[in-house]
Amino acid sequence: MKRELYREAVRATALGLAVNLGLGVAKLAGGIVGGSLALVSDAVNSLGDVFTSSAILLAFRVAQKPADAEHPYGHTRAEAIAGSNVAVLVIASALMVGWGTIRSFPLEASHQSPPLWALAIAGVNVVIKEALYQYKIRLGRRLGSSALTANAWDHRSDAFSALAVLIGLSLVRIGGPKLLFMDGVSALVVVAVILVSAARLLVASGQELMDAQADQPFVDEIRAFAAGSPGVRQVDKLWVRKTGLEYLVDIHVQVPADLTVAEGHTISHLVKDRLLERYPILRDVLVHLEPYSAAHASPKAD
Repeated sequence: MKRELYREAVRATALGLAVNLGLGVAKLAGGIVGGSLALVSDAVNSLGDVFTSSAILLAFRVAQKPADAEHPYGHTRAEAIAGSNVAVLVIASALMVGWGTIRSFPLEASHQSPPLWALAIAGVNVVIKEALYQYKIRLGRRLGSSALTANAWDHRSDAFSALAVLIGLSLVRIGGPKLLFMDGVSALVVVAVILVSAARLLVASGQELMDAQADQPFVDEIRAFAAGSPGVRQVDKLWVRKTGLEYLVDIHVQVPADLTVAEGHTISHLVKDRLLERYPILRDVLVHLEPYSAAHASPKAD
């Protein structure tokens, strides 16, 4: 199941890389030839996504390497490391484009009106990005992959920024020299979208590297399922941390205090095996046993 998880994630990421590369080249050429700052900015957005996808593909490859003496938990954090570094690169690129756009104001009357084919590029971009969003959001939810789900929302934000470019170029073409400034405004809108998306990626990668607790609904679901295991009287502590496309679980379960070590060991393995079978996205589960006393039952805690 884990191999299939990575296989589908790699296919989806590779598709996004190929599409973004094609769109990036087309928009960059269209922006330069057509004299559109907005298209050039959106091209930087797509080419930045190419770097992101390339880093993620490399990270997926590293993440599937087996654990070794130096990395007993495996190599799954490679995705977060790649994501954080790419996010910084994309932010720097966006700021450079934004500064260049601001310095270009006010646009001169000689700044040409965008040709119809430039609008066509922007329109196709909207459709393709929305299609990628629909594909990846469904796949991400089916696989339980937060990485693919986040990537899907990145495509949705790209679709909105592409729509802003399309509107800006249309206004410039309709309004002529009076609305030339809308090309620059559209470029700045795209820059803002890039910065927000890159900042989200940076924060998400940082949270993963800092071992942040997983989303509460997922944690609660694991807690309820583990509490239903035979022999478990109560779940005490539960920590779930993301590592690449997978999760690591540390769980403290309370069992009757009069059990033998062998009986307690059997229960702990049952909890672990049931969780790994129920949630293939879990990489490993560490179970800690504690004695249960009805008079001193521990409150639910994470």
